[in-house]
Amino acid sequence: MWQLFQFPLCPFSRKVRLLMGEKSVGYELVRESPWEQRDQFLDMNPAGRTPVMRHDQRDITLIDSVAICEYIEETVEKTPMINGTATNRAEIRRLVAWFDEQFYGDVTAPLLFERMHKRIVHRQPPDAKLLREAMRRANVHLDYIDYLIDHRSWLAGATMSLADLTAAAQISVADYLGGIDWTGHDQTKAWYAMFKSRPSFRPLLSERMEVITPPPHYEKVDF
Repeated sequence: MWQLFQFPLCPFSRKVRLLMGEKSVGYELVRESPWEQRDQFLDMNPAGRTPVMRHDQRDITLIDSVAICEYIEETVEKTPMINGTATNRAEIRRLVAWFDEQFYGDVTAPLLFERMHKRIVHRQPPDAKLLREAMRRANVHLDYIDYLIDHRSWLAGATMSLADLTAAAQISVADYLGGIDWTGHDQTKAWYAMFKSRPSFRPLLSERMEVITPPPHYEKVDF
């Protein structure tokens, strides 16, 4: 069985978990706090970042969520998540990069640093100004998602894809950390509520990060 090295609020690990859930691939979670820089973990991934996926029997180690997701997509035929024409697949990959890079950089990363990393590692309070800026940028991103949903059945086209899983993974972490204001975003809210109800998503919503409590609506499908 695969082992997935991750921590509960790693959005990239959540993306991998959603993909494996949709494809019914079994795996075991291994808690890894990358800020601890364990030697054993650095031996697997010198970059010191999660996720890392390991299969001891096959002697396979996969590093980086993009590489892991592409591997799973190529080796597990069930429920393809990078599908359609070449143009469709390019759009899926564009949006995966958008949420992994732009949304993460604007929203998830500052929220994680201010609300999680500072508290757990540095024992410091968050910077309220930086939190407000992350929430403001989150609102801009939700406007874009509203636009996509207005023009498509799913974010990248006619069917659910890795783009949807990636967006939902990032949003779920930001929402856990109190960085999402759903007011005025009915399209995105309905799309995300649908994800909350999927079997692949429920385990993520039930997990908690030590000393950090999500808002009351976090786990509720109907908000």
